[in-house]
Amino acid sequence: MNLFDYLIPAALLAVAVTLGFGIYALFRGGDFGRTYSNKLMRLRVVLQFVAVLILVAAFWWRGKLG
Repeated sequence: MNLFDYLIPAALLAVAVTLGFGIYALFRGGDFGRTYSNKLMRLRVVLQFVAVLILVAAFWWRGKLG
């Protein structure tokens, strides 16, 4: 096993959890929704970018070894 076997699921889980909290904040509304829904969706975009970078690095690493 290598590092990517842990990083890929962790990155995907982080994106999913952030998306879930962002949707919850969006539909909850009120002060909580105004404060957190946009911040959580921005965080989700950043986490998606990191997840894509990890996936690209994993494919590059496995292609290099294979």
